[in-house]
Parts: sequence; C-alpha cells; structure tokens
Amino acid sequence: MTAARDRILLSFDSFELSDADAEALATRAAGITLYRHLNVRSAAQIRALTDTLQAAAARVGLPPLIIAADHETGQLHGLGDDATPFAGAMALGATGDELLARRVGRAIGTEMRAMGVSLAFSPVCDLATNPRNPVVGIRSLGDDPAAVAPLVAATVRGLQSAGVAATAKHFPGHGDPSGDSHHGAPVIERTADELRARELVPFQAAIGAGARLAMAGHLAVPSLTGRRDLPATLAPEILRTLLRGDLGFGGLTVSDALDMGGIAEDGGVDVAATLAAGTDLLLCGPDPSAQARVEAGLAAAMAEGRIDRRDTEAATARLADLRGWLAEFDQPSIDVVGGTGHRQLADELARRSITLIRDRDGLVPMARNARRVLVIEPRPRDLTPADTTSTLPPGGLAAAIRATHPMTESHVVEAAVPTEEIAALRDRAAGVDVVILGTVDALGEPSVGELARSLVATGTRVIAVALRAPWDADAYPEVGTVLATYGIQAPSLAALAAALRGDAPITSKVPVALSG
Repeated sequence: MTAARDRILLSFDSFELSDADAEALATRAAGITLYRHLNVRSAAQIRALTDTLQAAAARVGLPPLIIAADHETGQLHGLGDDATPFAGAMALGATGDELLARRVGRAIGTEMRAMGVSLAFSPVCDLATNPRNPVVGIRSLGDDPAAVAPLVAATVRGLQSAGVAATAKHFPGHGDPSGDSHHGAPVIERTADELRARELVPFQAAIGAGARLAMAGHLAVPSLTGRRDLPATLAPEILRTLLRGDLGFGGLTVSDALDMGGIAEDGGVDVAATLAAGTDLLLCGPDPSAQARVEAGLAAAMAEGRIDRRDTEAATARLADLRGWLAEFDQPSIDVVGGTGHRQLADELARRSITLIRDRDGLVPMARNARRVLVIEPRPRDLTPADTTSTLPPGGLAAAIRATHPMTESHVVEAAVPTEEIAALRDRAAGVDVVILGTVDALGEPSVGELARSLVATGTRVIAVALRAPWDADAYPEVGTVLATYGIQAPSLAALAAALRGDAPITSKVPVALSG
C-alpha cells in the first residue's frame, strides 16, 4: 500500500479538515494539491489546513506530505488575496532581469513555505510563440529561448532557495499549439531538431538550475512518437528517452492533472501506461469518483505486475530525496505573507515591466491638462481553467487613473461588445479629452478591435492598454499609442498610471514578437 501511496497526489474540496478526514488523505497519497476555488480563503486558513494535514501524517506514522499549489502569481494566483500580487512571468520577461526574477521567485517561495506549501507547479517553461494560445499567454516569460532560459533558471533558484521545490512545465512545451490540454490533446507541429533548438532550451535551463520536478503536458508530439493521438504523459519516448536520457533530468516527474481532456477518456486514464511512460507522480483532480478510479487502477496494475518494480523503487527513492531536501528548511512565520518588503518588490516588478509598445501620437506622458478621461475596460474574466483573473474586482484601471485624474469616467464592458454599446461609447468619447481603452484577448474577440477603431474615428486622443498579452496591439493598428501591463493586479495598474503621468520611466521591452 505504501508503494501505491507514493505515486499519487490528491486534492479535495474543503477549506478545513477533521482529524479523521486528514488522516484518511494522508494514508492515501504522497502529497496534496491545494486549489484556490476549493481550499483557499486566507493565508492563516491555509497554514491551519496544511498544519492539520501534516499532523495527521505524523500521527499515523507517515513521512511529511508534499503540499503543492499552482501559484505562479499573475494570471494564476493560486494561494489567494493575502499572497503578494506579483505580476506574472511575462512581466519578468519584459524586464529581462535575472536578479529580479530570482528575488521574486524567492519571495513567492517564502510566502508559500510560510503557508505550509512545499511544491510550486512553476515555472512555466513554455515559449509564448502563438498569439492565439491563451492557455499559456502571460504565464510564459517570452518567445525567445535565449532570453527565457536564464529567467527560468533564476526563478527555479529563487523558489528553491526558500525551500519550495520548483516544477518545470509543461514538458516538452505548450506554447506553440493553439489548443488547450484541459479540453483535448494539442499537437506540437515541430520537428525534433526544432524542439531542441527552441522549446527544450528553457527546460534544459531549469534542469541545469536544479529543478526538483518536471511536469509532463498532455501534448502530442508526432515528430518524437510517430503518433498524433499520444500525449507526452503516455509517451516513454518523451519522458524516458528525451527528458531523462537526453536532457539528464534526475528529479521527480509529475503528470498534469489526470482529469483534463488531453488524457482522460470516458472519465478515466490508463494508470499503468502513464507510469510505464516514465511518470513518477499521478496528479489527481478533486472528483472523488475519478480519484477512486485512479487508485483502483493503480492497485490493480501493481497486483497484476503491470508496473515495473524497478520504476516503483526509483520513484520512491526520488520522493524520499525530495522529502529529505525539504526537511532542511525551516518554516517562516505567516507574517511574511503579503509583508511590506514583498509588496515593495511587487511594485518594483510592476513599475519596471510597464511597456510602451508604440507612441505614434506622442501621448505618453499623458497631457496634464487632460481633465476629462474616459476609461473603458473589460470585466475581469478567466480565459482558461488555469486562470484566477475573475477573482479581481472590475474597474481597477479606472480606479488607478482616477487617483490623479478625479474627472475620470468609468465603463466596464463584457468580453464581446455589442454594436449599440460601441455606438454609445463613441458618443461619450467625443465629449472627453482622452480615452483609455483597456483590452484583453483582442485577437480573439473582433468587437474589441471594432470598438478601438470607432473611438479613434471620433478624433479624441486614444490610448490603448493591453492588460494581458501584448499581442492585443496587433488587433487595433489604428491606435497610435499602446502600452502593456501583463496583468490587472493592483501594482501593475498603479504602475501604469504612474507611467502615463510621466512619474516613472518606461524601460522594458516586449518579450514576444508583434506584427506591427
């Protein structure tokens, strides 16, 4: 039973656990994954929850549990509002500063460890090469492997200096295909040589920096397997030959969630095939019935001898090594979560990452005599399941601008802007000095470009802000002044307002290629 337990990460739907429920979980899994919508209310509550789990493991005579979270910050802020709201990875890519990446990684890791979380499912090593791929988007550091690789390595070192194991994901790279592995298995249309020259470079950097884990993506790579229907999670050619053999990775491998459409068929997965491909840890979603199927499949495969004993022993040894490494670090005080030093670091990252994509109209800094300002911005929403943007309040951009321009009007639009609303906003724009248009996923929603063109046609000065991915700038070439923030966390919006006022220099560069 212990061997089976060592191959599973479980999750559950609750903000607190009884001692009996915690003991039941501890006896079934090597570790637990916490999710924002299931387990997170506050930093203190998370600490109490993880303390309960670890105490349960100790009572039943088991080693400490590995506690994991998808806490990338930015687009995927998995540990709640108490955690410092750092901008996401692409903001770091815009600065190009390895030391800053390491400092931010250490701060994130310190806060995670203070809450009792010892495993980060980050950094994202995928290259942002496809503008139509929102599942990666600003979770990536950029599209240039030579620029991304050192930032990946710095992030790994920062996280692990705080005693949090880093996970290089989503191997061998989720940035190029437009599909979402939450719903199906995207196909990477790259040759083996192209993969080595591009997609694999950040993963190699993560391995070189000592990343303790690597996560396999539910991604088909026909150039490596000869099949378009075989995800990396089930492909020994990818996990054994490429990752362990060619790249020399010696840490733990973990699957992406097994309830995702990229691997699950008819509600189940082939557990024996997943482990035979080279997966050490099976990442289970919160559905109890799906967990039961995975556990039953694992038990049956072991009983029937379909799982190589040497693989089990090797995985158990790697898990023991991780536990031994984690035990070397003390747990920080919960007071570090959202502390002053980390908030100041988040402000620094936000300030240094604001990017001026173009300024043909010479509107930055914004004229001090621009008294009447109309801010149009989208309601925060999640573009993919790997997203927590919808937890942020609407109207954040207008609030940031209003701090220095009291006569700021605010209008929040939905993802698709109806024709009649565009007409009404055009009329309002004619009566103000400046329009600031915030956009999200403008390439994916044509009405956003129509709104931008309509506003420009009024003759009123228009400043567009790509609030998420900078590719939005390509959706409205008619707008002469465009900036990028790489997210709508409060520090980024405050930094944008300061840049528009001319109070802060703009020094960063767009870390992805734009067509304009």
